Amino acid sequence: MAYVCQLTPNHQVYLENSGNQTVITSISGNMGQQQQSSSGFLTGSWTLPPQIYPISQGIMIKLTTATGDKLIQIQGNSMSIMEASPSLGNVSPLPVEQVTQVSTSPMETMKPMQPMKMGDMQMNMNPMTMKMGNMTMGMGETSQTQKRFCSQCGNSVTSGDRFCSSCGHSLT
Repeated sequence: MAYVCQLTPNHQVYLENSGNQTVITSISGNMGQQQQSSSGFLTGSWTLPPQIYPISQGIMIKLTTATGDKLIQIQGNSMSIMEASPSLGNVSPLPVEQVTQVSTSPMETMKPMQPMKMGDMQMNMNPMTMKMGNMTMGMGETSQTQKRFCSQCGNSVTSGDRFCSSCGHSLT
């Protein structure tokens, strides 16, 4: 048995009961970033669906089991057993929906970086290259046509040069 509760558009809590253990997974995030934390608790088998209440210190999960009610508090990414129920006043439980399995996949999938051009600067990911004016930098390139420059004066040099023809700096 698994249940999900949508706390906010970017935060869900999944609850799953297997035998005597309850696993709670909190997933929050937005485009490009996601946080997930899970904890397991020995609660016994549930006799009713879980109930989730908003409280001043996060949320409270009420699990009704054959051995009595179990209360779990989630505050941020921290989960812990509560000794006593806080006063709920006239707070209504949040909607909880039964699901076939717990989904821990990212909420939104990021698209690969597209080639980018700004003025005389270009960036590509496959192969990873950056061009600015007449300079090119890249990773994983095996091209022999890539220009080289002297680290001392910046003059253009060829791959076979041992010394810079402009300043005489050693290139080895």
